[in-house]
Amino acid sequence: MNDRELLNLAREAAEKAYVPYSKFPVGAAIECEDGTVFTGCNVENAALGSTICAERTAACKAVSEGYRQFKRIAVYGEGENYCMPCGACRQFLWEFSPDMEVLCSKAGGRYVSYKLRQLLPHAFTL
Repeated sequence: MNDRELLNLAREAAEKAYVPYSKFPVGAAIECEDGTVFTGCNVENAALGSTICAERTAACKAVSEGYRQFKRIAVYGEGENYCMPCGACRQFLWEFSPDMEVLCSKAGGRYVSYKLRQLLPHAFTL
């Protein structure tokens, strides 16, 4: 699967987002080491802390199916800035694959690529 295909899956996932408060749908597609892909969207809640980001939704779906090693994740949002994982998502993903690639998109289909280690250089570890 190439970058564009993974980003397209993330875009499709964003269409399922539940975002009555921010009105900003985000989708994610996480690719496991064996090529299996899981998608997720953000799910907002009136109790803001209960909101689930697209990245964690996709990762939880993968983990609940027994997958623990991720190759990369695509994050899709239609803003004028690149849609980057929040700090909580960065730490969550680090738990499983600190060397994974993170594709971050913005309006117009443009995207950038980082290693998770670049986005979270001082992760919390035990």
